[in-house]
Amino acid sequence: MKILVVEDDRKVAGFIEQGLKEEGYVVDVAPDGDEATMLAHVYDYDVILLDVVLPKKNGFQVATELRREGRHTPILMLTSRDAVEDVVRGLDAGADDYLAKPFRFDELLARIRALHRRGGAERLEVLRYGPVTLDRLRHLATIDDTRLDLTPKEFQLLEYFLLHPEEVVRRTTLLEKVWDMHFDPESNVVDVHVGNLRRKLTQAAGEPLLSTVRGVGFSLRRGKDVSEVSQAH
Repeated sequence: MKILVVEDDRKVAGFIEQGLKEEGYVVDVAPDGDEATMLAHVYDYDVILLDVVLPKKNGFQVATELRREGRHTPILMLTSRDAVEDVVRGLDAGADDYLAKPFRFDELLARIRALHRRGGAERLEVLRYGPVTLDRLRHLATIDDTRLDLTPKEFQLLEYFLLHPEEVVRRTTLLEKVWDMHFDPESNVVDVHVGNLRRKLTQAAGEPLLSTVRGVGFSLRRGKDVSEVSQAH
């Protein structure tokens, strides 16, 4: 899951960012309303955590602008304001939920999971391809009912491949979707993690399931030649 945190207090933003990354989420941080709207235009986020009091453009304005443009990304407003009129104004601006500071981090995680579940009709909670099954809510991946022992990054990689089976997924796409936008594109970290995931899948399935498409990226496929794959993401 890719989350945008919009918070001008560096300490609070850092606390949220670190906690979410420890849970395996990909996180971008925007310190003001202008950068928040810019990032929301460039990247597809699963959830936006949006403070109300922000420089340049407040949270109400950000939410209103995104909704006016037809963007339906779930928005959770985080603010010290908990007066009823502020809650109403935030929800009217397009927010889906509201959490007043200070808050417990486990409650924040629960709210994020709830918003993600309601995030769209196209979201599938269980993904399957061949012998592979991934339960996104239980954070469980199996092959023929045998649990896979995956790191958080390997789980996120498998999730993305299962969303795009038999397609060629580019390294740059994985850097954007599984790592944060500031990650060094020259690093071989993608190849290392995909290599580890490939070995685990092959060992559990008894057949290769993840292939490298030289010079392009990777493909989750079985019994199909790479030349048959016509679309790259």
